[in-house]
Amino acid sequence: MSDVHTETEQGHCCGSAHCHTQEESSSNNIYLPAIISFALLIIGLALDYYELPFFKDYIRLIWFLGAYIPVGLPVLKASWSSIRAGEFFTEFFLMSIATLGAFALGEYPEGVTVMLFYTIGELFQDVAVTKARGNIKALLDVRPKEAFVYRDSKYISANPEQVGIGERIQVRVGEKIPLDGILLSNNASLNTAALTGESKPDRMAKGDHVYAGSINLEGVIEVEVTKIFKDSSIARILELVQNATARKSKTELFIRKFAKVYTPIVVYLAIGITVLPYFFVSDYVFGDWLYRALIFLVISCPCALVISIPLGYFGGLGAASKHGILFKGASFLDTISKVNAVVMDKTGTLTQGVFQIKTIKTFQIEEHEFMSYVMAIETKSTHPIAKAILDYKIEQVQEAVDVKEIAGQGLSGTVHGTPVLVGNAKLMQAHNIQIPSETQVIVETVVFVAINAQFSGYIVIADALKEDAKDAITKLHEAGIRDIVMLSGDKESITQQVASELNIKTAKGGLLPEDKLNEVENMKQNPKYKVAFVGDGINDAPVLATSDVGIAMGGLGSDVAIETADVIIQTDQPSKIAQAIKIGRSTRAIVWQNIVLAFGIKIVVLILGAGGLATMWEAVFADVGVALLAILNAVRLQHMHWD
Repeated sequence: MSDVHTETEQGHCCGSAHCHTQEESSSNNIYLPAIISFALLIIGLALDYYELPFFKDYIRLIWFLGAYIPVGLPVLKASWSSIRAGEFFTEFFLMSIATLGAFALGEYPEGVTVMLFYTIGELFQDVAVTKARGNIKALLDVRPKEAFVYRDSKYISANPEQVGIGERIQVRVGEKIPLDGILLSNNASLNTAALTGESKPDRMAKGDHVYAGSINLEGVIEVEVTKIFKDSSIARILELVQNATARKSKTELFIRKFAKVYTPIVVYLAIGITVLPYFFVSDYVFGDWLYRALIFLVISCPCALVISIPLGYFGGLGAASKHGILFKGASFLDTISKVNAVVMDKTGTLTQGVFQIKTIKTFQIEEHEFMSYVMAIETKSTHPIAKAILDYKIEQVQEAVDVKEIAGQGLSGTVHGTPVLVGNAKLMQAHNIQIPSETQVIVETVVFVAINAQFSGYIVIADALKEDAKDAITKLHEAGIRDIVMLSGDKESITQQVASELNIKTAKGGLLPEDKLNEVENMKQNPKYKVAFVGDGINDAPVLATSDVGIAMGGLGSDVAIETADVIIQTDQPSKIAQAIKIGRSTRAIVWQNIVLAFGIKIVVLILGAGGLATMWEAVFADVGVALLAILNAVRLQHMHWD
């Protein structure tokens, strides 16, 4: 957790003076100095207003120095540390020169106010960063801290990192599962909201995979560990989230480089404003022009940009993680906002990737009796189609004998002395059994059944669409994505049928992984396309890596997805694709709003300051005021909805 805290403070605090001097500082350390400084400033201004005789010269200077030091000292220290590190021209240097210059000119309240407002700006920023970080902290908090492992004939408490593969752990009601494993108990109800963003409990059965960080909702359960802690899905995701903010966007990197060039230019211009008028202005007064230069320095401070831009991206990363979408870095928030073409795998992305019975048609036999014969034969098979058939609910499966597998055709066997054939059209033809013509137009997999040498019916097996598959395509269209392509290794007829159901105009079936890669590469050669590819992260790894943005579905259980994809949709819901694009667009919009806001106001006030038409108070607004507005604008990301 400290890693994220440090990264947040250093990477998203405009390099604030308080962060600079103490990496693990908290907002509590800033409140007290700000309160002291504010109280002394108000009293000092009141004493100035009433022109009390004792409040002059050194007494006045000492009083305002007392107000300046609590908020100014951290900035002065940060400036000195930066200079010693070889970074002379920083925002700390600008603030220090401007405020010390104000004191040199006797403008004590202005000098204090600049530093006080800067500190107040940090307080707002600290609140904003804490809010933005809250969603990621919630994810980090799912890290389990204890495991009850079965050793020496009893369950004992152990650190999850000390539990090995194959060991048995016990999880009580309300506790988090500490490690990935296989459920040994008959069933379980798990809350995976912290991992996937979905609040609906998941019902699990014996043998199902369960993941660390899930909360056990009902009864005591037992789990056999399949991964050590550092290899568990939650540990990998936590590492991903902690590193996400380190991957800067091009906009962030540009602003940082810009600030390094911009700051020295500002300093030299301030020197020019002070010195050059001596040669051109007849009534030149050094103090007046120095005051203008100091105003110029305060206005020029790039804090609004250096604070708000990383904060905007950080807010986007936090908002996305709240919705079960993990971006591997701010750069991908930028890229996904420009996506105008989405290429999707079919199986496992738009469909469930699991065969299910779609239709059962019988002839001269009841469905229940028909299925009892079929299931008796299929219990001897390990084929995925057999698994789908065996999901049919029946009280008792009959016993089959002499079951034989006929390569490329199906199965034959005997149930209670009755010969049964279960397989494809070739199997029926080989036994001279006529199949109805109506089945010829069915594009899905059809299982034909003959009982006692008579055709008795057929079963249609299909890979069912995900619940939100249609909604996903609709939302992509609403988001302005006009080019949606579906690619599949499944046969062409099934691919086209699924595409028709989902209103996808371009679809291609019968593709190998390298064929999908070629399709995406061909699209990328067209400069008008910014392509996102969505796959299950297993056999689609090459395409995920090649596309402009690789999006993996159901990344929680897929190591390859976590390694290869740029964006991971933990909930396995394709409707989240449009949501991810919208979050990227919102983040980019807010970042650019802040850039325009900061530059626009600063340029206007800079011109006024150089011409002597702006005071230090306007300078404070142009610096700290704009920074506050930019921070508040960035915070809006935490309250937006992208449904």
